[in-house]
Amino acid sequence: MLTKNTEYVAGNTIIFKFSNTNNEKPNLYVSNSYGSTLIEPIIDSDILNFEIPELLSNKTGVVHWKLLSKESLSGKFYIHPKQKTETLETYLGPPSIGAGGSDFSMLVVIPTDIYDNPLADSTKVIVKHQFLKNQNDDIIIMKNRIAHKKIYSEKKIGRILVSSECLDLNSKENTLNVMPGIPTDFSISFQRNHDYSDGNQITTFSTSIIKDTYGNIVSDGTFVNFFITNNSKNILKTSGTTVNGIAVAKMIHPDHEENWSIKAFIEGMAESDVIELSYKSIISDFEVHFTENNRTITVGPLKSFMNQMIPDGLEVLLSVYEGNQILKTLSKNSSKGFTTFNLDYNTFPSKSYTLKIKTAKIEKTFPNTKL
Repeated sequence: MLTKNTEYVAGNTIIFKFSNTNNEKPNLYVSNSYGSTLIEPIIDSDILNFEIPELLSNKTGVVHWKLLSKESLSGKFYIHPKQKTETLETYLGPPSIGAGGSDFSMLVVIPTDIYDNPLADSTKVIVKHQFLKNQNDDIIIMKNRIAHKKIYSEKKIGRILVSSECLDLNSKENTLNVMPGIPTDFSISFQRNHDYSDGNQITTFSTSIIKDTYGNIVSDGTFVNFFITNNSKNILKTSGTTVNGIAVAKMIHPDHEENWSIKAFIEGMAESDVIELSYKSIISDFEVHFTENNRTITVGPLKSFMNQMIPDGLEVLLSVYEGNQILKTLSKNSSKGFTTFNLDYNTFPSKSYTLKIKTAKIEKTFPNTKL
């Protein structure tokens, strides 16, 4: 073998020369990570010339060769990238991170030459990032053909602009969003038109402005659950999502005297204080009228706190007992302040029954009522 060089630059012409004393015309077998090929010689004054094709000479890495002759010579050579940046492949992810300085996104930069080969290790890459009034430039060194850097979040929310530079070639601008961190505990309040349990009006619950540890308002759409515990220890639930840090939820008034204990939660992250609400009964008494042999029972007028007719929809229950055994419970909603029940002959034959009428947790009993 006449060629002594074992180091080449991608894109340069590579010619191997061998002396040819035996007048042979052997082929040269060449192989790298992209594939293998056979090269026929060009003979010039008893010298075999083998030109490595561009398919192999343009790609960096180790190239193995073997001369397919009687002497069977073999070896390897190295192709290095051109140290001139043609393109900068940049990858930044995740695109959103939490505020506070502990969360980060990873920037990966792969500078390549004109033949799409990554540049050599130890090549310097400048990473630039800007947030609000701060701008930083950091030099990182390529290793294993890539350069990478962690971009940490700030304590305030906003956008971090990130770019890179290698050998006077600049990348495009990348955007990294710094989002609010985990919400902290908050307070809640309520608003209602009155404190009567009319089963009609709405009580509105609101949170204070919910923020993270660093004073950033939480993202719009943060889900808040409101849990309401009543006198019977039953739990009612309503919910809302934040807009500008405030979540609003609504709940209809109870239809009887009641006390509520309300607490709100952002599941697994934050909770509110507890507030107590009381609702007064709107009905202290009601009238019951029996007609048509006591088979038509009219309850009402049902009047509210200003002596007005209660809103339509108040539930009225009529329970029919024979002795101590309940036969049936009928339920109807009020309309225009009245509720009427009709007891038919097929269901309730003519005899004496005990009737119990209940609404707004007020109950009246009529024993020995003959139908």
